[in-house]
Amino acid sequence: MSTAVRFYRDTYVDSVVQLRGTRAMREIDGVTWASAAMATPANISTLRAEGVEAGHLSDAASNDFFLVVKAVDDAVAAQALAAGESAVVSPADQRDSGTGASPPRTLRDAVGAEPDSNVAVISVPGDYAALAAYQALSEGLHVLLFSDNVPPEKEIALKDFALSRGRLMMGPGAGTAMLAGTGLGFANAVRPGRVGIVAAAGTGAQEAMSLLDRWGVGTSQVIGLGGRDLSAAVGGRMAIAAIAALREDPGTDVILLVSKPPSPDVAAAVLTTAGETPLVAAFIGLDMRFRAPPGVVVADTLEAGVVATLRVLGRSAPDTTQTHGPSVEQARLRMSPRRSLVRGLFSGGTLCYESLVVLSRCLGEVRSNTPINQEWGLPAPHGSHQCLDLGEEEYTKGRPHPMIDAQARVEMVREHGADPEVAAIVLDVVLGYGANPDPAGVLAPVCESVMAGGGPQVVAYVLGTEADPQVYSAQRDRLLSAGCIVTETAARASLVAAAIATADGSLPRMPL
Repeated sequence: MSTAVRFYRDTYVDSVVQLRGTRAMREIDGVTWASAAMATPANISTLRAEGVEAGHLSDAASNDFFLVVKAVDDAVAAQALAAGESAVVSPADQRDSGTGASPPRTLRDAVGAEPDSNVAVISVPGDYAALAAYQALSEGLHVLLFSDNVPPEKEIALKDFALSRGRLMMGPGAGTAMLAGTGLGFANAVRPGRVGIVAAAGTGAQEAMSLLDRWGVGTSQVIGLGGRDLSAAVGGRMAIAAIAALREDPGTDVILLVSKPPSPDVAAAVLTTAGETPLVAAFIGLDMRFRAPPGVVVADTLEAGVVATLRVLGRSAPDTTQTHGPSVEQARLRMSPRRSLVRGLFSGGTLCYESLVVLSRCLGEVRSNTPINQEWGLPAPHGSHQCLDLGEEEYTKGRPHPMIDAQARVEMVREHGADPEVAAIVLDVVLGYGANPDPAGVLAPVCESVMAGGGPQVVAYVLGTEADPQVYSAQRDRLLSAGCIVTETAARASLVAAAIATADGSLPRMPL
């Protein structure tokens, strides 16, 4: 085994680009582990845990960037380092191929080089994110703040500053947007249309825009908010501004608001701002006793929200109960009858949350690292149903997000597939810009392996469209060829998994 480390002194690399470098190295045959990251104390601790020798790390500083590879031999390690370096755009090392000049080193330089720009996408460490966002707003730009770890009081101040300048402040922690047909962050390729989406949930926005596209309806804009915008503290500041912007957008006829359960008081205040524009609110897991203002339709799953949007547009809803691949009855016959547990292994945080809501209504207690009931956290007792958000920090230290690195879930599928009590494993397969180029190709072989010989059955949901780089139908068919059940929506995957795990195999009846 060979370990190779390369440091770049006083070089900052954006976190999204770090992930690209890590993926490029891990795709080289013979690489057992690789990482591209800043040399923060936490990341150096990860390297030590991976067995990187102390001598390699002795003079590392937080402002340094590194590439590290563990491979079968020196030649493979060198090849991987070269691939990682090629994938990483480092302002200190790269030159603009057209002019020979150094690329902009500050936001003000970037605005000077591209004076027609009107949006800044910011992905820097949380300690610096607020300052970068202030700079962008001061330059008259709308902001998509991908960074997290920004304190609530700074988020409030940023959003107030943006509102004073008539700009959108999307985030912090906003991973998805689409403005004027241009996808930002993790977005999907969708047809243009008349539905404007406002989302305090990244994969929730992706699910909504993808379902609309697959069901024949296009999207005008997608405005991300960040997950805290509808909290009592932030008060829906940017949700109100986004709804106002879509009311004035001549290309938007209906607004779809997507969020995990908001503060009821904030939700009520936000929903009253829709005016005459039809508005559907998909508040995942919301207590349905919530009273919406007149004219507003409220749903408690993503599927129900999109179906309600179709009805507002006068379109008929598709048959969301349709599944592809084996039936529930066939799946139960293929596995050992003693199996009765469900495990969800998710790359999308919103989809994990929705699964927790759906499964808990069918099965009762479901344990999670992001529980909907704080008494249902980890560690989980033996014999428990579980849903894990594998995009959370405890699962991504030293490796890319599972939407980017599909291999990250292979080990988890094997681990939970080996549990003799597990009946069904739920997987989300997220497509789109920035996502893994072939996630189903990575996941299908391990799914086929764990299902063999009476093992647990895999229920998968593919989030994406035919126009996405990975191609929805190709990804779906790869999972079907492995023997997976593939559902029409994310919520239906959890319902099917619950049916496989229950004694009589009946599909739970619940409104979606």
